[in-house]
Amino acid sequence: MTARILAGKDFAAQIKEEAKKQAEAIKEQYGVTPGLAVVIVGSDPASQVYVRNKHKACEALGIYSEVIVLPEDTTKEALLAQIDALNSSRKIHGILVQLPLPAALGSAEAEILDRIDPKKDVDGFHPVNVGRLVTGQPALVPCTPAGCIRMLELAAIPMDGAHAVIIGRSNIVGKPMMNLLLQKNATVTVCHSHTKNLAEITRTADILVAAVGRPRFVTADMVKPGAAVIDVGINRIAPKQLVGDVDFTAVQEVAGAITPVPGGVGLLTIAMLMQNTITAALMQLA
Repeated sequence: MTARILAGKDFAAQIKEEAKKQAEAIKEQYGVTPGLAVVIVGSDPASQVYVRNKHKACEALGIYSEVIVLPEDTTKEALLAQIDALNSSRKIHGILVQLPLPAALGSAEAEILDRIDPKKDVDGFHPVNVGRLVTGQPALVPCTPAGCIRMLELAAIPMDGAHAVIIGRSNIVGKPMMNLLLQKNATVTVCHSHTKNLAEITRTADILVAAVGRPRFVTADMVKPGAAVIDVGINRIAPKQLVGDVDFTAVQEVAGAITPVPGGVGLLTIAMLMQNTITAALMQLA
């Protein structure tokens, strides 16, 4: 058995097309263009690429885009003032502060992200949105796990009643993924670095989500035949070689469906950012 490949570009295209139609509907109904502001501090090359891709996606979908580039030596106070200005802007419905921040601001990351108006928090990191997610209320949800859920829906992979195992308990992927899967009526097990008998647990998973940050960590003997394997990891093992947290070549011979790296979950993250911007605009216009 060779697994069905869940190509991110196909699902991302569907999500973006939905967002484009919603953006057009908002303009028609309210006379408003949904707006996203991305704040980048410093000149980290990878961050610059991400920001350019976000800007291009906005332009393609009819979303207003603002990119604010601040110098490396920007103070915490200056960055907070910039966020305050965007919180007050009626043109901006979503705010994203690009991470990582320069080292001098690293210790203030939580304070900086918490300064964003929860209704404009398109990353879904604000404690208000985290709390709303945990309690099952409508919320802006972190883009990567939200993209994984949307992909499972579009791929018609059943979540209701399935046993889902997540390897990794980060605030960005593992924990929100757990709550989103619970909302879909899956039975969820979260594993981490202190989990004993990990392979025994992962072999019971109908849906296995790898978000551990270790190259090719998930091997074929850890996967239940026919399982859907969602690889959230992106690990650079050579200057031009990226691999996931899953040993793709071996696992695709066991799994029923699998996401590749690159070309899988990563492409859904920006698509869901566009969707979150639309959702944020609707929340503010309601």
